Amino acid sequence: MQVEHTHTRCWVCVLSCLLLACLYVGSLYVWRSSLPRDHPGLIMRRCASVLLVSALSPAVVKAWMHWADVKVEASVWQLMGFRLEGLVPAAILPLLLTVVFYLGPLVHSVMDNPDGFTLQSALNVQSWMLCVGDAVWLRNQVVAPVTEELVFRGAMLPMLVPCTGPTAAIFMAPLFFGVAHFHHIVEQRRLHKDSMSVILLVSGSQFLYTTVFGAFTSFIFMRTGHVVGPVLCHSFCNSQGLPDISSALQHPQRSALLFSYLMGLLLFLLLLFTLTDPFFYGAIPVCSLATPAASAC
Repeated sequence: MQVEHTHTRCWVCVLSCLLLACLYVGSLYVWRSSLPRDHPGLIMRRCASVLLVSALSPAVVKAWMHWADVKVEASVWQLMGFRLEGLVPAAILPLLLTVVFYLGPLVHSVMDNPDGFTLQSALNVQSWMLCVGDAVWLRNQVVAPVTEELVFRGAMLPMLVPCTGPTAAIFMAPLFFGVAHFHHIVEQRRLHKDSMSVILLVSGSQFLYTTVFGAFTSFIFMRTGHVVGPVLCHSFCNSQGLPDISSALQHPQRSALLFSYLMGLLLFLLLLFTLTDPFFYGAIPVCSLATPAASAC
């Protein structure tokens, strides 16, 4: 009887995650349009759609808890990473870890454009106002990180943990995230920009790195119990893009650059568990869903 109940819970969990993923991607295509994806009008309509789906995600988690007969002391909001305990370190330490990983690209950027980033430019209110008024920037740096992390981490991980356990959930949740990005195939075919083979190659590469990135932010969520860290890391990574190793290999100061890339990777691995130690963040609510309950995920 217990085994049958577990199987039912797992099916409810997977179907709930699929429902959320389909709602998220499907909301992008509610607006029938021939406009390119970076057109401001289309961006704003799509932002409204995914914000609505994200607002509904706590209701999906609450319904899942009812259907799967899950009873824990933590509230839905706490399970999804909205809580005050450990909030400040959760906003700073994971982002610092991500910046460390990007040490090579950041040094690369400073070498190529020494005046590109200064404290004065970072505090320039007019520059920030221009960013906020740019629909592409708003989508990439704010709406996408907030909505994707809320749906694919904050909502899905609490539903996966009781079925798969904390570790497997870290690697399973990103699969929904990676597959969701295949919707770009539809847009590329609609615009007839590339051949189908090129589109599939690009989409496959995108699936790979979004899945790897999803595993990283899932790890942060499980270790900190906060959604703010994944959101800020997501926003930072969107601003930086993928590290351009090929350009570094052709750079006049290649040795120094490659050293910074290597140091960034080594420091990232060295600090990965230290900066995400649950000691900084208090009791992790989502861990109470594990069977048996885990003190640290």
